[in-house]
Amino acid sequence: MVVRTPIRRPVVDAFTSDRFRYVMGHVPTGVAVVTATTRQGPVGLTVGSFVSVSLDPPLVGFLPARTSTTWPLIVPVGAFCVNVLGEEHEDLCRGFARSGGSKFDGVDWTPAAATGAPIISGALAWFDCLFERSHPAGDHLFVLGRVLELDVRAQGRPLVFCHGRYQRLAADAPTPTTASSGGQLPCV
Repeated sequence: MVVRTPIRRPVVDAFTSDRFRYVMGHVPTGVAVVTATTRQGPVGLTVGSFVSVSLDPPLVGFLPARTSTTWPLIVPVGAFCVNVLGEEHEDLCRGFARSGGSKFDGVDWTPAAATGAPIISGALAWFDCLFERSHPAGDHLFVLGRVLELDVRAQGRPLVFCHGRYQRLAADAPTPTTASSGGQLPCV
């Protein structure tokens, strides 16, 4: 005998953008500064949405706000560098997160060999990229970059943002070996 049970759809309360922001605030994000060299000089912006997209070809992505005044300055350059910040870079992060002004005052950097985009001295890691394309994503843009060069400093922990504030990791993560997963998350 087959018993047919009606499928009941779960009742989901509508949520507000404030609720969405609050719940997403429980998801830790790494912090990076995207930089480029324009005719007027170096520019940069803070992002909390940097992600690896593809190994072949090597692509990374991030999401600047559509209201960003810095991102439109980077687009015509056609290249940028993503600088992953270390835990000691909170002040630097705040400086690049503000709108306007000279964000590079007092910031040590060197130009990337391939694109000339600023590599911030002491960055935990950096990815020098060519701009591939961007896609609308609500009130942000999803930007893809093709990685030309990259590097990582030998030691350090990332600056992390969670629960509405900057956080520090408690201990260094173990260094992956060639026999391990190579630092990749398992797919299950």
